[in-house]
Amino acid sequence: MYPRIEPRRTLAGLVLTLGLMPGVALADQAMPGEGVTVTPARATWDTGWFPAAVYSRLLEELGYDVKRPTTLDNPPFYQAVAQGDVDFWVNGWFPLHNTYRSTFEPGAELIGYVAQGGALQGYLVDKKTADEHGITHLEDFRDPEIAALFDSDGNGKAELVACPPGWGCELVIAYQLEAYGLTDTVEPIKAGYAASMADALGRYQEGGSIFFYTWTPNWTLGLLKPGQDVVWLTVEEAKLPEDQKQFEDDTVAEGVVGCVADPCNLGWPANDIRPVVNTAFAEANPAAAKLFEVAGIPVEDIFAQNARMFDGEDSADDIQRHADEWIAGHRDQVDGWLEQARDAAAQ
Repeated sequence: MYPRIEPRRTLAGLVLTLGLMPGVALADQAMPGEGVTVTPARATWDTGWFPAAVYSRLLEELGYDVKRPTTLDNPPFYQAVAQGDVDFWVNGWFPLHNTYRSTFEPGAELIGYVAQGGALQGYLVDKKTADEHGITHLEDFRDPEIAALFDSDGNGKAELVACPPGWGCELVIAYQLEAYGLTDTVEPIKAGYAASMADALGRYQEGGSIFFYTWTPNWTLGLLKPGQDVVWLTVEEAKLPEDQKQFEDDTVAEGVVGCVADPCNLGWPANDIRPVVNTAFAEANPAAAKLFEVAGIPVEDIFAQNARMFDGEDSADDIQRHADEWIAGHRDQVDGWLEQARDAAAQ
């Protein structure tokens, strides 16, 4: 009898192992988020929707299944991210949002920067009225005659386009109106910001006087050019709420285009725009955490996209297209971020 020849299972298995396992490992490394569903949020101010779309798309390139973002005001977002009901947003403004730290820090953290130090805030008036009446400081609005120049409803108070309830700037504006003694002469308009600014723009185009709060990046300063159409006002002394007191020495900036003085004390410190991420999510997803750490979008690019939205490209499809175009235009840089994220997942 001839000896029985067993099938060469060991060798076949070895071939399969050597042939398939590296491919599987490479696939896992390329898509470290595969099988993970991500729940993002975004702010109610539409100037933050473009960064939210960019970061969501980058997470998708890492294999994550990213759900449609939930649009939230500040208080519910910071509570939700701490509890893990949402995983992140990239619309944190700090130090403006310091008031919410006690809410989110038990379960969430700041990781990286969308834009660092370039987000300005403050009060502006149309240049024509400022020049004719010598308006240079926010404190000038204590004068009822100055306030009357910006009163369109006859109640004796200047109408200030302010921030809707739930925005961090709403709290600071309310604090400053009281701190500067302006509650009797200034009326903050807290309706939807875009609609209120559109009304103000209409008044300006008809020759009226306007007074508004804004921030950068924002489409408002694309349509109302500082130094040409409007001017930034200064404050004699910075006055900020308790949770931002430590930044009162940081409200002076040099070279602010369109400010009535240089250096310019805007009364607000420059802000960082930052991702706020649920801690448990970050720990379980090192690729996502590294992406938040290394990615960023120049303020100028956010500003340019915001202008496109105001010009009518403001649908969900438009904003996603803007995000895809931005990623395509920065492909080499984006690929570097994704490589770092994949390396973090492989460690």
